[in-house]
Amino acid sequence: MKAAVFDAKPYDREFLQPAADSAGVELEFHEFRLSAATTAAADGCRAACVFVNDRLDAPCLRSLAAAGVRHVALRCAGFNNVDLAAAKAAGLAVSRVPAYSPHAVAEHAVALLLTLNRKIHRAYNRVREHNFALNGLTGFDLHGKTVGIVGTGKIGRIAAEIFRGFGCTVLAHDPFPLTDWAIQRGVAYVPLSVLLATSDIVSLHLPLTPLSHHLLNRDTLALLKPGAYVINTSRGKLVDTTALIESLKSGRLGGVALDVYEEEEGVFFEDLSAQVLPDDELNLLLTFPNVLVTAHQAFLTREALHEIARVTAENLVRAATGQPLLPETQLA
Repeated sequence: MKAAVFDAKPYDREFLQPAADSAGVELEFHEFRLSAATTAAADGCRAACVFVNDRLDAPCLRSLAAAGVRHVALRCAGFNNVDLAAAKAAGLAVSRVPAYSPHAVAEHAVALLLTLNRKIHRAYNRVREHNFALNGLTGFDLHGKTVGIVGTGKIGRIAAEIFRGFGCTVLAHDPFPLTDWAIQRGVAYVPLSVLLATSDIVSLHLPLTPLSHHLLNRDTLALLKPGAYVINTSRGKLVDTTALIESLKSGRLGGVALDVYEEEEGVFFEDLSAQVLPDDELNLLLTFPNVLVTAHQAFLTREALHEIARVTAENLVRAATGQPLLPETQLA
């Protein structure tokens, strides 16, 4: 069988190709993203393999189905970019990779905090210029601080356990609390308002849904403890960027570390170093000395990429041969 891989980067090829070869799947790699305007690239393919910024709306899905595609394989956990009802109506199976490496994302969240707090990025640049002064590089001990984990799925639980290892008090909020786990790990579930008001660091680890959209907005950001740090390695639209900037400008926030952003499409995963960045809010965020942004790389470990490739290739074969998709991966 043949599958078209959209928004393909060199690391996708490195891991997907061997997995596809071993599974007997032929891949066609395309650097551009999938949208209703680019579905012709999937002609003759039984499946389309996509990533977080491919736009699978109803027109795109209908066009894929008309081209003979029968399976859409997301090589990511999030699926808010897919119209699942339209996929079902078009007769398309949709799969994802729900848990490629929760350790990768949790560890990146902690790495962002450590870098921002201890000014590692600024110190690195200074030393490369032979500036060994320490002025402006003061941070704080994580030990004894209170960390609020919003969302206690696999990633959130691992992040909580890492912070406990630093000697932090860990609070958690989730609509479906895991009481036994919390007792075992010394974590306390609290209402969101309490978590925001008492945490020195708030780390987001939840999916994007209509209920979680702009979870951090002008009202909820106002509840934060003055000087608190916010980390987001989940979904950009969990945070209202305009309100975040207002909170930074007012001095209420101590720091912000983001691996995701509201308007990533056309920016993240691309080299725009020779261009003017058109997003005024992102430009402004990048000027703040207490803001650290990485370009959606929390998933980018060898272990995670290997698992993404393995699950994706196996589901491509299963869908093509009429077998059930792997447990917990099927969306439509």
